[in-house]
Amino acid sequence: QVQLVESGGGSVQPGGSLRLSCEASRSISIYAMGWYRQAPGKQRELVAAISSNGFTNYADSVLGRFTISRDNNKRMVYLQMNSLKPEDTAVYYCNAKLSPLSYWGQGTQVTVSS
Repeated sequence: QVQLVESGGGSVQPGGSLRLSCEASRSISIYAMGWYRQAPGKQRELVAAISSNGFTNYADSVLGRFTISRDNNKRMVYLQMNSLKPEDTAVYYCNAKLSPLSYWGQGTQVTVSS
């Protein structure tokens, strides 16, 4: 069992930045980690993922604006979000995956509005 706690969400104006953090309750070094988001009335979607050996992939909508990183020693995963847009507004969830296991955090709200 891995417990995940997200933090760093909040309200920001368009063009602003936020850094989300995800702290795990145990070692995540062998887990693929990801950030997902869910906007009202929409399905949860993958934003960014990082494999256990550091390979990353991003949704086309955030490519070049968001950066995912991990610090296994600190059991942390981060999502640096720059040039935020109103359409980035959503609840952001951290995920740890080691097939067939998958763990989720409780989510953190990100609101981008002027």
